[in-house]
Amino acid sequence: MLKLKKVLSAITILLTVSSVSAKSNDTTMERIVKSGEIRIAVQTQGPPVSFINKDGDRAGIAIEMAQTFADDMGVKLIIKDYDWKGLIPALTSKKVDFIAADMTPTPKRHMQMLFTNPAFFSENVVFTTKDRDFKSWKDLNTTEFSIGAAQSTSYADQARKKIPLAKLKEYSGSTPQVVQSVVSGRVDAGVSDRATLASYLKQNDNLVIIGSLNKEPLGFAVRPDSIHLLLALNNYIRMIEYDGRLEKMLTYWWESTDWEADHK
Repeated sequence: MLKLKKVLSAITILLTVSSVSAKSNDTTMERIVKSGEIRIAVQTQGPPVSFINKDGDRAGIAIEMAQTFADDMGVKLIIKDYDWKGLIPALTSKKVDFIAADMTPTPKRHMQMLFTNPAFFSENVVFTTKDRDFKSWKDLNTTEFSIGAAQSTSYADQARKKIPLAKLKEYSGSTPQVVQSVVSGRVDAGVSDRATLASYLKQNDNLVIIGSLNKEPLGFAVRPDSIHLLLALNNYIRMIEYDGRLEKMLTYWWESTDWEADHK
């Protein structure tokens, strides 16, 4: 009888371990289907990518794209907010299913993640104040000047590459903090993308763009083991491109400041 109890106990343990193992071996998509939830990592940095609007609701092009994807799948969207440096660790540690941010698919990032096809594109530009005597961003390429950029971003990478002699100051607070530093004179110029800067240029007529550094594709990112989810996201991007929804989102959020009337 004692031996039988030991055998039954061992079987119970094995079944429990097998059950836990099976759950942990679920693919990302299988977990989404079973839970009815899809979790995304965002950086609520400011418009037009991801921000909190006048009503206290999350808004922005990344939010709308992710919400539309979740709605089409028939699952609940769970939004988790991180600073820029926390986005990749949140993904790799499986706290979220994908990153919904304006992230450039650089070779270094591809060592940790897989990126979707480009969802939209950004133009990285240099901006300063009109009272500064800069005719071009090339004028900044001396040790005399300083440039601000969001920390650990392609903005900072482009500044290092294109304006290597200037002193680079990186800010964890992203573009809003960089703009404030330029306006207050703590740095001579800043680097960001044209779409993000549009509303700041509208609010402050002393800000001016003095040149374009480059154009970059932007996409969402998944873990290397989330191939099904990656294919689903790529299919979704194609679908909304074909049916016109992507163009509508880009026109509203990325190519104009039309969104301000509804959200600010």
